[in-house]
Amino acid sequence: MSLTADNVKKIAHLARLGIEQQDVASYAKDLSGMLALMTQMGDVVTDGVEPMAHPMDQAQRLRADQVTEQDNREKFQSIAPQVEAGLYLVPKVIE
Repeated sequence: MSLTADNVKKIAHLARLGIEQQDVASYAKDLSGMLALMTQMGDVVTDGVEPMAHPMDQAQRLRADQVTEQDNREKFQSIAPQVEAGLYLVPKVIE
């Protein structure tokens, strides 16, 4: 599929992009090339190809889920202005 200058101007208008008149031909050529590549990729037969998350078939390294800080809840709530049932009470700001 080949895009014309008018197509590029319409796309730019819809996307709210400002394109200089001298750049329209370059954009038309580049966008047409991208669309041709997408068409070419759509024609590739992928039957029997398993989808994969990573091309190198590697597992993601995850850190161990360990507690690294002390529980300071009681300490913080002891200095809070108002606490009820383990919750901080704050003034109502929205009616």
